Amino acid sequence: MGRIMVIADRKGPCVATARGLALAEALGCSVEIVAFTYASLRRLGIPRDEQAGVKRGMLDRREQVLREQIDREAPAGTRVGLRVVWMKDIAPWVIQRTESREYDYVVKTAHHSASVSYTSTDWQLLRESAAPVLIVAGKRWHRQRPLLVALDLATRSKSKRALNRVVLGHANRLAEALGVSLSCISAMEIPHLLTDLDVLDPNDFTRRMKRDMQPHITELADAFSLPTTVFRCRRGATADVISREVAKLDAQLVVIGTVGRRGLRAKLLGNTAESVLQSLSTDVLAVRPPVEK
Repeated sequence: MGRIMVIADRKGPCVATARGLALAEALGCSVEIVAFTYASLRRLGIPRDEQAGVKRGMLDRREQVLREQIDREAPAGTRVGLRVVWMKDIAPWVIQRTESREYDYVVKTAHHSASVSYTSTDWQLLRESAAPVLIVAGKRWHRQRPLLVALDLATRSKSKRALNRVVLGHANRLAEALGVSLSCISAMEIPHLLTDLDVLDPNDFTRRMKRDMQPHITELADAFSLPTTVFRCRRGATADVISREVAKLDAQLVVIGTVGRRGLRAKLLGNTAESVLQSLSTDVLAVRPPVEK
């Protein structure tokens, strides 16, 4: 049985909890709900001899609220565990947890605003979590809205082709579990300077790229028993192509791969993935390459 970690919202309707429970039921996974709470009791002027009691009271209250939601919303037959953690900065705790235990997914609520697409915690989890991170924006899964997976079908890199396979595997699994259709999109980027200088004919270049992509498309389609018609290739910058396809399909979830790096560069998703994520307001599942053991 797989396992999903759900990061409970600190306040509000706890969207991630409800969505994570529904996803766990669809996938047949168990759920570990992690709720964080914290207050600087010393700065609030709480006497030292009272701080332990206040802390215990806050933890107990947080647990009570989550228990009530779990009792209301947990599907019958789904195993649900709850951990309440006293922690201000939650990302390092979650990242360490995903490195020490296996999780199918980490689910967290998105907190979009007019100026910020993701919080610093979201970005840290997207960049460093060992498990795929699902950032949910909506309050429920929609039966009529498709799932869109972004692939790099033009790549000749073995590692990126392998990542395509992993990403498509997650997308196909979720689409089947949720009972929604699956669509695949890949961008064909042509440097504007080359077309402006008439070095490249855009139409001819597009035809050649599509022809070169076909063997990889056939390989992926065969691997997951998908018709090749679900794979679409569009000309343009990757972030623009994906955003347009999301709007066209009214997709509820975008699955995207992120670049695996080492050392300090492991803190980065890759410019393409980050620009795509910044342009989306849908649910997003970010999948990193599998860690070599």
